Amino acid sequence: MATLIKTTADGRKVEVIGMAICLDGKKEADRLIPVYEHPNRAAILNAVPNATHVAGRLPLTAEEAATAQVALDEAKAAYEFSPLGISERIRMVQRQAIANRD
Repeated sequence: MATLIKTTADGRKVEVIGMAICLDGKKEADRLIPVYEHPNRAAILNAVPNATHVAGRLPLTAEEAATAQVALDEAKAAYEFSPLGISERIRMVQRQAIANRD
């Protein structure tokens, strides 16, 4: 299931696919970073003045970032309660128990 966030000026789609933000179907980022935390914030704001977040190299407005974050949260919740997510958590706990034992 893909959630369309926006279409770039050159016609490529920015979507949330699974637990990743993708540009034209290829993973770009797995989380959003506020512009004020980004080390290159001056250049980002110079290029896209209304950007509030970035996902990899994609600047997003507040509305686009909110849509992306909701889609990421829904995908994460679906994964956590899936059989794959549950087995992954069990595997991590077992791994930690073995590390603590040794």
